[in-house]
Parts: sequence; structure tokens; C-alpha cells
Amino acid sequence: MKSIKPGRGPSMQGLVGSIAAVLFGVFWMVMASSITADSPFPAARFFPFFGLVVIAIGVFQGIYHYKNATGKQRMSLLDIVDSEEEPDPLNVRFGSHKQPNKHCPHCGGHVQHDFQFCPRCGKALLP
Repeated sequence: MKSIKPGRGPSMQGLVGSIAAVLFGVFWMVMASSITADSPFPAARFFPFFGLVVIAIGVFQGIYHYKNATGKQRMSLLDIVDSEEEPDPLNVRFGSHKQPNKHCPHCGGHVQHDFQFCPRCGKALLP
């Protein structure tokens, strides 16, 4: 059965965007700290901490996109692959744990994953 899997290119682009967000967060903190250092308003001193929020989001997204770009079990909507070569991670985590049927290497007949012998030709199946 074919399933939709993530492309590695968009995940790498997301990683580059996350790095840019972290750099922007650092820039924000430095600039906001220098601007609000002499502010008469006490609430203005919290303005640089928004940079920390941007940095935290950028780091989280960077880790997520790096794992998506380099891992075998990835999530997205671009590549179509056979479920036997890469199972759907959401189905593995939340779906049924029923394993797909396999084929006999001798006659090509359908056998269930827990069979030791082919019901069609009777030969032993490889583990």
C-alpha cells in the first residue's frame, strides 16, 4: 500500500528557517536590551525576553526539522513510498499493530506474518 511521506528538502528548508529564527531572536534580545536599558517604564524591561521565546521556538523547530530531514521515520506530505519499505509513523504509534501479510519466496502466495510454512506450497518460510 502506498502512503504519503515527507520530503527531505522541505524539512531542510525548515531547518534553515529555524536557524534564521534563532539568529533573529538573539538580534532581538541585543537590540531590545540596548533600547530599553534607559527606559523610565519598568514594563519595558521585559521586552527583550520576547527574543527568548523566538529562540526557544527556533530551537524546537530546528530539532524537529533536523530529525525530519535525516530520519527514516518522518512526517510530511510530499513523497509517496510503499508502506513495507517505510511504515507510517502515525499508524505505528496510534494505529493498529497488525502487521501486513507477506508473500512466500517460493510460490508467491500470500501468507500471514506469523506463518512458518506456506499454506499454498507447504515450504518453510524464511524468518
